[in-house]
Amino acid sequence: MDSPRAPRLEIHGRLLARNTLFNLAGQAAPLLVGVLCIPATISGLGADRFGILALAWAVLGYFTIFDLGLSRATTKFVAETLGRGEHERVPRLVWTAALTQALFGLLGATVLTLLTPLLVERVLNIPPALLGEARLSFYLLSFSIPVVLVTTSLRGTLEAAQRFDLVNALRAPANAAVFFLPLIGIWLGWALPGVVGLLVGARVVMLVLHYALCGHVFAALRGLPRLDPASLRGLLGYGGWVTVSGAVGPILVYLDRFMLGVLVTMGAVAFYSAPYEMVTRLWVFPASLMATVFPAFSALDPEPQRRETLAARSVKFILVLLGPVVVAVLAAAPDMLRLWLGPEFASQSTRALQILAVGVLINSLAFVPFALLQAVGRPDLPAKLHILELPLQMLLVWWLVGSFEITGAALAWTVRVTVDAALLFVVCGRLSLLSYRSLLAHRLPQAVLLMVVAAALTLALDVSGASFWLRISSVAVVMAGMAAAAWLYLLSETERGQILNLLRPEGAK
Repeated sequence: MDSPRAPRLEIHGRLLARNTLFNLAGQAAPLLVGVLCIPATISGLGADRFGILALAWAVLGYFTIFDLGLSRATTKFVAETLGRGEHERVPRLVWTAALTQALFGLLGATVLTLLTPLLVERVLNIPPALLGEARLSFYLLSFSIPVVLVTTSLRGTLEAAQRFDLVNALRAPANAAVFFLPLIGIWLGWALPGVVGLLVGARVVMLVLHYALCGHVFAALRGLPRLDPASLRGLLGYGGWVTVSGAVGPILVYLDRFMLGVLVTMGAVAFYSAPYEMVTRLWVFPASLMATVFPAFSALDPEPQRRETLAARSVKFILVLLGPVVVAVLAAAPDMLRLWLGPEFASQSTRALQILAVGVLINSLAFVPFALLQAVGRPDLPAKLHILELPLQMLLVWWLVGSFEITGAALAWTVRVTVDAALLFVVCGRLSLLSYRSLLAHRLPQAVLLMVVAAALTLALDVSGASFWLRISSVAVVMAGMAAAAWLYLLSETERGQILNLLRPEGAK
């Protein structure tokens, strides 16, 4: 039987760091597949079809509101149950979450099916020749909603058991399939609905595999599923406000693309979506870290000072690790787009990529206060902030997209995530969860100053029209200087020792 103190021990042990690395590898590995496949996918489908595909996945992302916060609640409650050694409660929790998500997933599929004609024919600016393909693609995609939702419950169960090795053994091929399956469809000569069908089929396979692994970890899950009303009340009680964030959050994330599709063209959606999808893959690190740290925040509830220290260190590590990458993107954006997608994308999307890169860094820092509030049982606060931001974001996107098109969409998104991050940090400060004093003690102001100076230097090179090789060599020098400064001045001696210890083989002294 697991000890109730096991989760607390993981906070300081190698397991916490190892799980973060598992998450990082599982999400980062498919990025190379995406970099290699997206140009060929755009070439094979064309800009308009690729734009439709991007919007189709955006719609699927929005319809995960029918998750009702149950995936997050499953992770939290199953982890707490395992920490107390009450293994007999796990099947009731897991099956209650999975059956509920299946039911609401079917409801979501029905809603999307009914809305598809309106979306395709009236709302989105889809070329007439592609209306039939777009309509059928959306119909097919609706069937994946219950599959996706049930899979998230099963994945949350594995995460609660700290089996991130199994989670990422499935996550890596699943994420890679999003990129390489469209190429298979193109190679077979299939139209857009065939490509979407392949992607939906892959989701079904992932559901089966998640169930098999959950049954391997928890043998009791192999029995007949049953709904437990008491467990349902607890899950829904926690997930209610998470659901509000789930409903409003995707609108805030995808509003810029839809506005481009409505006010400009589907081609503009493609020119915006490609750099967006590329740069937002940087979320892989904060997402990997927070997946591991979220249970730690909950376990440290009786020790708020240690929890605050962990939160402040998480913010610093995100800034130190992602900052240099964002600086490199700012300097090399036109060259990256030209080599990756061609001169037309470099011409159309460079400024958007640079603006989005800054937004991604700021938004990554906000992962910490967001997870912190949910861990202490206040998911209502991020949800209320999202509700407050929504009407303001609608007006901002309408104005900026109408005035500056692709660049305006990127600017609107970055402004929104900046305001959101600031509000989350302020709220955590007011609740004494993450104070400015703690951030100051962990040298966050110095880290921010370092990033600003480095970004200013690289942007100066961009404006000056320096040659390709001068920019590349200068960026290499700046990144090396940032790395040295971070190691010597931003990380404490204890943190440097912990990093070196992590790099040593297991059992080495």
